[in-house]
Amino acid sequence: MEEKKTIDARGLSCPQPVILVQKALKEGAKKLEIMVDTVVAKENIMRTASKAKAEIEVKQSQDSEEFVLVITKS
Repeated sequence: MEEKKTIDARGLSCPQPVILVQKALKEGAKKLEIMVDTVVAKENIMRTASKAKAEIEVKQSQDSEEFVLVITKS
């Protein structure tokens, strides 16, 4: 079981970022850090985390439309 995993999903089109997150959660990751570069990917991952009953923190880059989402599953 993997405790923490980082996923760089920048440049990927939906649903690829969501599929990567679902796979990591299914494999037992307790904490995920996901980097995305679209609002759509951010929103879809937030919905995925909500359905998985996980906590999510979103950070936006100051100078671009890049987001870092931190998902914590207990």
